[in-house]
Amino acid sequence: MAEAGMFVGWGQPTRGREKQALDIFNESMQYWGDLQRDGAIEGFDVAVLTPHGAELGGYCTLKGTERQIDALRRDEQFRRWVNRVQLVADQVTVVDAYVDEGLARALGDYQHELGHLGV
Repeated sequence: MAEAGMFVGWGQPTRGREKQALDIFNESMQYWGDLQRDGAIEGFDVAVLTPHGAELGGYCTLKGTERQIDALRRDEQFRRWVNRVQLVADQVTVVDAYVDEGLARALGDYQHELGHLGV
């Protein structure tokens, strides 16, 4: 079961690159599916947000073991993919995350540190 994840968020398409942004989104869906099929990740979730006046337009959460997510972050194809996305979308964010089985450990670590602070 997944314990680690990578949150990939994006804002609105860069003005004048809306068509390219849609093309890369469709390519990304295939890429993420290929990562899952090849065992590089356990799975992924995707959301496109409704208009809401904030910067975040959508996101994907890639899920896997710590080893899978660490390897993905260092993968040349993944780095190139991030660069392509940044060329057509604003506010691109890539952040490691705790998911599923990893949540208990993350919250346990947090609670442990609260104890050290006497909180």
